[in-house]
Amino acid sequence: MTTTKKTARWKKILLVSTILVFVLYYFLFAYPFRGMFFNQQRHGNPPLTPAWALECWLWEDDVNTAERVDTLLNGYAKYDIPVRTILIDSPWSLRYNDYEIDTLKYPHPKEWFLNLQSRGYRVVCWITNMVNSYSKSTRIKESEDFFKEAFEKGYLAGHGEKNSWWQGKGGFIDYTNPDAMKWWRGRQQKLFDLGVDGWKLDGTATLFYTSIGGIPFAYKSTKSGLMSTRTYMDHYYRDEYQHGLTQNSEFVTLARSIDRWYHPEGFAPLDAAPVTWVGDQIHAWESKGVKTAENGKGKDLAFDGVEGIESAIKSILAAANLRYNVIGSDVAGFSGSVIPPRLYMRWTQLSTFCGLFLNGGHGERALWHRTPQELEVIRKFSWLHTELVPYMYSYVVTGHQGGRVLQKPIDGKYHYLFGEDFVVAPIYSDNLKVKVTLPAGKWRYFFDDKIVVEGTKPITFEREYPLEEYPVYIREGAIVPLNVERSYTGLGTEANKGSLTWLIYPGVDNHFTVYLPDKSGSSTVSMTNFPDRIELSLKEMKKASVFNIRMEQKPSSVSFNGISMSDSTDYQYDALKSHLTVKISEAKDGTLIINK
Repeated sequence: MTTTKKTARWKKILLVSTILVFVLYYFLFAYPFRGMFFNQQRHGNPPLTPAWALECWLWEDDVNTAERVDTLLNGYAKYDIPVRTILIDSPWSLRYNDYEIDTLKYPHPKEWFLNLQSRGYRVVCWITNMVNSYSKSTRIKESEDFFKEAFEKGYLAGHGEKNSWWQGKGGFIDYTNPDAMKWWRGRQQKLFDLGVDGWKLDGTATLFYTSIGGIPFAYKSTKSGLMSTRTYMDHYYRDEYQHGLTQNSEFVTLARSIDRWYHPEGFAPLDAAPVTWVGDQIHAWESKGVKTAENGKGKDLAFDGVEGIESAIKSILAAANLRYNVIGSDVAGFSGSVIPPRLYMRWTQLSTFCGLFLNGGHGERALWHRTPQELEVIRKFSWLHTELVPYMYSYVVTGHQGGRVLQKPIDGKYHYLFGEDFVVAPIYSDNLKVKVTLPAGKWRYFFDDKIVVEGTKPITFEREYPLEEYPVYIREGAIVPLNVERSYTGLGTEANKGSLTWLIYPGVDNHFTVYLPDKSGSSTVSMTNFPDRIELSLKEMKKASVFNIRMEQKPSSVSFNGISMSDSTDYQYDALKSHLTVKISEAKDGTLIINK
């Protein structure tokens, strides 16, 4: 080989090597969609999500008006279906994102917001980080004047370069520019003055890139210098959340955590993710990536081929692995027109055992217009989720402190622990029969706790679960604090209201510290099992208590702090359910003894 050919060969090798090194660096370290090693958001702990955000959310996206919101809320109240938060999705503004309420859709906003608040509702509004020059679906579509104001004052990243997104075209607000932020926060203040409780931050920050020759380069210039998509996303989620907290100490942002393969490191930084959802699914069990005619009828599909409930479950578990704490999905899916009844019920049941219960999206959400079975099942599980708030909030606190988060994936297809005490085996196909794998130990079927599964090794079995039930098992020794106000779930009655209900499964010594949702402190119940009795030690009790205790037979006697309690007055035994109910009407510490 001649010297010339050798030189040419080495030049090619050097060139290829240089390109390879650059590509590896860019995609492994710099490129924001795969910046797994040096990205900024994988630190810190989840925020202290306020308890109200753990209760049931409601929204729908077919008719975006105050009248429709009122109709839904009045109907849910009439049929006794719990709702704490109403999510107002797009379009509610005159154009994206000017923070000017469209008064044709939402007349008299000040009075309307005050009315919602007086009825105990929380209000969260959808926003993005875009300043639009053209807006789809809003009353003002051409908004070049709005864009021009931000552009000429230098408030936009990338020198005001426009990017298209699913609701039009516009520029990205520059979070590193103090003047831009003063302008942006000034516009938002109108909503804060109305008492808005949170933002739904949609995922436009992922489109933060510069187009060079038609090729997206995942960086833009900002006031502080060249910025990657990943860093801009961190600003978007962190800055909006932190500013909201300055206006409202219980402010939340609803942000994406995981959305299939997009951003495997997570969309929102952990420390700016008080509430998360896993993107937009269709009304389906699963799909093969083909957009059907029904799903394509103007229903705002963000991505072609979005899958159904199975996709949501996968993303929820992936988010839990990253230590996101309050995670959920749109009940029954976001896109499409017709929601299959069985899917609606099963997705509701899945959401009952997630931190976020987000009943909304396209399709009929007025349950009284759906089948009677759907109304009953969804009401029951909505109340069950509400009852679980003290239990869930306790894991909000421990996760915030760096400890255990609410959900933890385990062996078994899509199985997870919900707290320490529940195993959930989600139903992901239209089939009553489900295969369940339980860890070693003794477990009871939550919806019929006379059914016991136990073993010294993990055990796998199959059984059918009727539509009124769900594959959930509770651990022997469980101590679960609940807020019971209704009788739909069988865990108590209206008489429990005002007390903290403790669901207890004796057999294994255990303790549980509940962090009270009203922030009044914590209380601890410790259980010790003896051959002839069960002792419950109560410490730092802040509320009256109702103990719902699984017992195979009626106790011979019950005492609290050495004083005998009266049968039928202070305690009752239900032989049919094999449960003992004990009431302690005051917030007292001490020892409750149940003699067998």
